[in-house]
Amino acid sequence: MRRPVLPTALLLLLAGCTSAPGGDGGVGGEGGEGGDGGVRATAGHWRPTPGTAWQWQLSGRLDTSVDVPVYDIDGFDHDEATVAGLHDDGRKVICYVSTGAWEDFRPDADAFPKKVLGKGNGWEGERWLDIRATDVLEPLMAERLDMCRDKGFDAVEPDNMDGYKNDTGFPLTGDDQLRYNRLIAKLAHDRGMAVGLKNDLDQIPDLVDDFDFAVNEQCAQYGECADNRPFVDADKAVFHVEYELPTERFCADSRELRLSSMLKKYELDAWREAC
Repeated sequence: MRRPVLPTALLLLLAGCTSAPGGDGGVGGEGGEGGDGGVRATAGHWRPTPGTAWQWQLSGRLDTSVDVPVYDIDGFDHDEATVAGLHDDGRKVICYVSTGAWEDFRPDADAFPKKVLGKGNGWEGERWLDIRATDVLEPLMAERLDMCRDKGFDAVEPDNMDGYKNDTGFPLTGDDQLRYNRLIAKLAHDRGMAVGLKNDLDQIPDLVDDFDFAVNEQCAQYGECADNRPFVDADKAVFHVEYELPTERFCADSRELRLSSMLKKYELDAWREAC
């Protein structure tokens, strides 16, 4: 979950964005960013290695021209043909879905009973989920990951994976979060997909063996990037973005830590400035 709260108009743009192959605003073709996707096969699924370049686009017309081996795109907004097209271009594709928060704009929103919906998480139309209620949430999340698998995605980026550190409206504990995060990892692995740990820095030492890569926002701004070292030490990629710092403020450290870092806009459109 991105930390700052965006203006409502921009959030509505994100919620209503459409997708299509091609694009008109990305930065592509940087030397040295192409490659084989940092491929490492383990337990039957892909695992990206440290330093693997990537593109993360969750809004706007999808720009497929960015010359990187990994794309992270919204699982609901894109179809099987889009994923297949990226595969034809030699990309690995990550399926973004929220697993820790309810979103009122998703097609399965009505399937979530009110008892599992907590406080707002700072984003328009989103509320924290009671992750203790696995009897309710497991089948719902299984359906979402079935969607990712059926569309051909290689991996999953499950968002809102650190509710226990936030004011959710539920008395969540660290142990609750560990159990839930491991459940999501298992659901992804059972479907043959890799899975990334989103933020949740404090629990990395406990979860690094359960996840195949990490996705981090703003660790440089908050002085937390070294907390991702267990993933790099395990030869697993850390896909990292900053929103407010210029690249000269974090890229040197990112290279030293072997993070896959870039500067993005908060709306996560096609624009990017990679390290």
